[in-house]
Amino acid sequence: MDENYDNYLILDKFNVPRETFLELDEFKKLILEKSKEINLISPKTINNFKNRHIIDCAQVIDLIDINSKICTDIGSGAGLPGIVLSIILKGKKIAMKMNLYEKSYHKSSFLRSVSKKLKLNSEIFQEDIFKKKNLVSGSILARAFKPLPVVLDLVEKNFDKYTNLIVFMGKNGKQLLEEAFKEWEFEYKERKSLTSDDSFLLNIKNIKKK
Repeated sequence: MDENYDNYLILDKFNVPRETFLELDEFKKLILEKSKEINLISPKTINNFKNRHIIDCAQVIDLIDINSKICTDIGSGAGLPGIVLSIILKGKKIAMKMNLYEKSYHKSSFLRSVSKKLKLNSEIFQEDIFKKKNLVSGSILARAFKPLPVVLDLVEKNFDKYTNLIVFMGKNGKQLLEEAFKEWEFEYKERKSLTSDDSFLLNIKNIKKK
């Protein structure tokens, strides 16, 4: 393995094929190139891109319901985490379609070009997901999207059926979790992030309004 891929080795625990690292690196190059034209990621994260974005997104691959035909990224932005996980699903030969919602025309166009170039099983919706109803999915992904209570409300109102909700929580995550329990009931499992001591992941099921 080339030394440039050493920091991907943490993904070995998730049985990510080594060949997939090449496509993840290609995705990184595409983002950095496009970022010269439009605002895709924070400039502060460029020097730590693999850890901050690729590894951070990839670490939830084992939380996705692989028995479902669809996974949904509700606010994809630059394709983080939707494209990263779609690349890994392809590498693991898991036949699941990734639906990516991104209302920005320029970002949606970028996502379509990436999906085509990397031959991913994904569909990009240039739409405001808050205006969509009767949605159906397996797992739902939310990273750097909206505060937890807003995400819970969206899933409860706009999805008719889903398996679980996977949320990336930052340094104020504990406070947001406490606030969410004031209005919501749900089952959840918490897992420490591989990429930040201040972050954690939530795997949520059975969301109900109090």
